[in-house]
Amino acid sequence: MSKARRMFTDWDAPYIRSLVKLIETQSKSTLANWAVDYSERVLLPLWGKHYPDDPRPQNALKAAREWLSGKIKLPEARKAILQCHAAAREAENKPVARSAARAIGQSASTVHSARHCIGLALYGALAVACDALGVDAPRERLERRAAEECERMLDALREVSIENETNPAKIDWKR
Repeated sequence: MSKARRMFTDWDAPYIRSLVKLIETQSKSTLANWAVDYSERVLLPLWGKHYPDDPRPQNALKAAREWLSGKIKLPEARKAILQCHAAAREAENKPVARSAARAIGQSASTVHSARHCIGLALYGALAVACDALGVDAPRERLERRAAEECERMLDALREVSIENETNPAKIDWKR
């Protein structure tokens, strides 16, 4: 097996551009809720296939939710999120789990900075594609499957988006 990709990085891909365009119109809390919800529903099960007894990604999502509801302060949420990132690093030999944990960590990190929500697409779409097709599938097939997943992510964001949001997040993408 060749070294598996960690994420998709084509910011000019139509599916990434569409997400970025809508992301830029939404508040940080809308983006965080969307990313956490999607990660919980789609990516957490991918992590669980490989590491059913490792709760770190789930803990990061829980901490993000608790921060969003005002139950905990950001430093406490951040500890759980950093543990999720550590789980991703430790999953080096399991590309689907690694990408899923990275996406989950980025999604949870949206509570800190709205721009982190794009990690849901950049890492998460790859995790879903590799899980569906295998990590050794041809790049074109993986990208096509990732594009389909990004369309699902975009649909999910559309469902929760606030039309004419009065407080959109100010995002510096720092590509």
